[in-house]
Amino acid sequence: MRPVTDAQIRASFLNASRSERKNLTLPADFDERAWDRLDFLGWRDPKLPQIGYLVVELDGELVGLLLRQTETRTRARAQCSWCSDIHLPNEVVFYMTKRAGDAGRRGDTVGTLICENFECSQNVRKLPPSAYLGFDREAARDRRIEQLREHVAGFVREVRGD
Repeated sequence: MRPVTDAQIRASFLNASRSERKNLTLPADFDERAWDRLDFLGWRDPKLPQIGYLVVELDGELVGLLLRQTETRTRARAQCSWCSDIHLPNEVVFYMTKRAGDAGRRGDTVGTLICENFECSQNVRKLPPSAYLGFDREAARDRRIEQLREHVAGFVREVRGD
């Protein structure tokens, strides 16, 4: 992901009101982010623990989504829909978000299971264990990175109504 500014982030949101964009709190480590190791920018609002934000570059433009964590917990340990990591160092929770445009104003939402604190970019960059003799771990990691990007893009496109 390319580095972005506070103003670019606030202007990118599809499904947030002006006041929600104005009042969002950027992550404390925003200026220290390793942008080249991020497939998207995701963070939880420290002032509003149930709120998360996603910003991703899609089709050449920056797209931001306001996400809400639901109270519902899964019975068994869930798998993240984006990074598909089975050895998660973190919790997976259900986030929902309003669709963009008229559908969102009518109350239509989309939801998915995501790593609670958006650790997906770090998860997919870990070298997987060797599955068999001659297994190309680097290629497997590259596939996981590409799949993460596809999953996030698919989710954003669904919210946009593409």
